[in-house]
Amino acid sequence: MAFYDYYCEANGQTVEVQHSMTEKLKTWGEVCRLAGIDPGKPPKNTKVIRLVNDITPTVFRVKGLDKDDYGTRLR
Repeated sequence: MAFYDYYCEANGQTVEVQHSMTEKLKTWGEVCRLAGIDPGKPPKNTKVIRLVNDITPTVFRVKGLDKDDYGTRLR
């Protein structure tokens, strides 16, 4: 499951929700349902825009794997 930000132009709100990569949310009602929030004034069928998130890669270091095949220490 991944986190996605959705923007509603009708109320200017951005909401973060978690769902599978294959799921595509299209309306404010769907976003609010997944986020567990009250949709408020905009109609539930108001279109939303999925925003591009800043993805920061995660680096894992494993003890003993810090040298190449020739025994040279990796940077």
